[in-house]
Amino acid sequence: MSSQPKTYMTTEEYLAIERQAEYKSEYFGGEVFAMVGASRKHNLIATNIVTALGQQLKKKPCELYTSDMRVRVPATGLYTYPDVVVACGEPTFEDEHVDTLLNPTLIVEILSTSTASYDRIKKFGYYRTVESLSEYLLVAQDEYKLEQYVKQADGRWLLSDISSREAIVELSSIQCRLALDDVYDKIALP
Repeated sequence: MSSQPKTYMTTEEYLAIERQAEYKSEYFGGEVFAMVGASRKHNLIATNIVTALGQQLKKKPCELYTSDMRVRVPATGLYTYPDVVVACGEPTFEDEHVDTLLNPTLIVEILSTSTASYDRIKKFGYYRTVESLSEYLLVAQDEYKLEQYVKQADGRWLLSDISSREAIVELSSIQCRLALDDVYDKIALP
């Protein structure tokens, strides 16, 4: 039995289809990857983060987006939908559709069993090539844990593991604070 050949599409084809689609898909290397729905915990955590940061960003020159804002990684051609993204300064978009951000300052991904390894290794490797990106947060769903990566002046990334519910994380890239107690509000964890 022969296997079906993979079908590749151009960036233009992907964007044309994606802009009309009823569900979201990521794009990389000519391939399209359908995104699965998020769990209750995932949605609550994302909402909690957006609520906490939204209040602090009100008078700042930054825009906060939820998972419907697509981000393009120019160096790799990846199109993806972070769970939360902040762009400070004037946001730059790929085209007149204003639906694909090119200059994120902070990206937040909420980990699931199926995406944790990809988000930590491959996706972070892609994100690190985005010049404007200064901070990357990985948030666990099943424990009080946040991994904070902060870009240093020399280009290295510094990791801080935060695992106390009482912890407050300083997000220097956007001049905000994020309390883990707020992140995990309404989330029952052991």
